[in-house]
Amino acid sequence: MTNKPISLHKISKQVMGINRLFSLLVLTFAVFGLSFFAVAQTEGNKTDSVKEPAEAKKEEGKLDVAKVIFGHIADAHEWHLFAIKHAGGEETPVAMPLPVILYNPEKGLSVFSSSKIAEGGEYEGYVLDKSSAMKEKIIVKGHPAAKIYDVSITKNVLSMLIGVVLLLWILLKAGKKYAANGTMTAPSGMQNFLEIVIIFLRDEVGKPCLGKKADRYMPLLLTIFFFIWINNLLGLLPGGANFTGNIAVTSCLALLSFIVILANSKKHFWSHLFNPPGVPGWMKPMLVLIEIISLFIKPMALMIRLFANIMAGHIVILALICMVFIFAVINTYVGAGFVPVSIAFAIFMFLLELLVGAIQAFIFCNLTAVFIGQSIEDPHEAHDAHEAHA
Repeated sequence: MTNKPISLHKISKQVMGINRLFSLLVLTFAVFGLSFFAVAQTEGNKTDSVKEPAEAKKEEGKLDVAKVIFGHIADAHEWHLFAIKHAGGEETPVAMPLPVILYNPEKGLSVFSSSKIAEGGEYEGYVLDKSSAMKEKIIVKGHPAAKIYDVSITKNVLSMLIGVVLLLWILLKAGKKYAANGTMTAPSGMQNFLEIVIIFLRDEVGKPCLGKKADRYMPLLLTIFFFIWINNLLGLLPGGANFTGNIAVTSCLALLSFIVILANSKKHFWSHLFNPPGVPGWMKPMLVLIEIISLFIKPMALMIRLFANIMAGHIVILALICMVFIFAVINTYVGAGFVPVSIAFAIFMFLLELLVGAIQAFIFCNLTAVFIGQSIEDPHEAHDAHEAHA
């Protein structure tokens, strides 16, 4: 008997099916949540004109759904954990302040704790501007247009550093076992799990896409996969950062892949790009333009796919939890009755996000290998690969 290798075509079809299911769930829950949110807002607006001052004060304590969701997925200069609510309705936020590192051409270098400018504070003329729901920034008080270079350790940066430390600890620990016991000894524990994943990526991603040159690019592909995967998982922890759901992060990863693709590209790649074979001369200018556009679309697709899927997962889970409070605005008993439903769907989405986190890391790694393989193949390799595929 011969063992048939796993078909990448079948895997890609399964991945596309899961992505479509996930997109449908995102759309359904988003429409569902926004509909009830609109109803709640409408009912609230009807009674705004007749509210007494005491009732208006109670309204201030209600949950701001948009603020909760965007406050979680946005980057920040402090790591907010939770808030302690006092008897009078006031809340005391419990947050971990992070170091702020600023350079102003006029003031020079400034390093201080973010606690000094939290909750409307001011330090050395710097204040925190939270006017944007997706991104807070530090500005000079009274001069918001003043040039500031912000290289602070933000929530996403700290999450990345934690992910890097964990990744190094896990991989170096496995590497020490191989160094001590050799490669012929049966792996154990985390080493066994890592070996399965690494062999799978080598046999199903590296070798099919890169052929004999797979070993040269496997360190890059494995680093991309494990880096994205571990940060996806860290983002699902309670209070975790939305690191891989930040478009700045995914754009840097895509830019890295794009640089590797261009730096290792060969003459055969560029000849197909600027002189497509087997095409009438009058069609070549149009095809060359399309090929050049597609060259830049590839990293953009990598960037947007990872960013959109991870961010959408965070939004859906938070929206499901917040829907309890949205229903409670309509009726207290309806809100209480929706708690089991909200928890059940949130757990389901959390489990689905565990799968999506691994799938998105695999897709980014796989597509990077495909694009590199297209840029480094020689004419005879392209012909052999076509015949082998057939």
